[in-house]
Amino acid sequence: MWAPPMWGEGYTETMQWLDQIKWDRDGLVPVIAQEKGSGDILMFAWMNRDALARTAEWGQAVYWSRSRQKLWHKGEESGHIQQVHEIRMDCDNDVLLLTITQQGHEPGIACHTGRHSCFFQALRDGQWSAVEPVIKDPATIYKS
Repeated sequence: MWAPPMWGEGYTETMQWLDQIKWDRDGLVPVIAQEKGSGDILMFAWMNRDALARTAEWGQAVYWSRSRQKLWHKGEESGHIQQVHEIRMDCDNDVLLLTITQQGHEPGIACHTGRHSCFFQALRDGQWSAVEPVIKDPATIYKS
């Protein structure tokens, strides 16, 4: 299993760029993950300062799980790591875009449902329909 590098002392002192982000009242910023090769939007998540700092340092996506109230290193259970190539900020400084390569399976699986993208449902004739296939059964991906 992947182990993160040690969090260096004094690391946060060099992270003034974090202050330029407009964090919401909960200290979070929305993040979109876009696949580098295809341009596909794979997922939407949230980051706090610590998650973003670790993402920048490690070159792998780390998010904040609002439901679990803890840091979530993408792929820590599934092996579907997101290698981060670039981090961009929008014109209002309140949304981030990660350009990533989805690793761990080919084609890449970003969604916990076993699909390539979390955006697999489309509005068709007034109803939401799954329009992307399950690539791998989630029961075989997640052990817990």
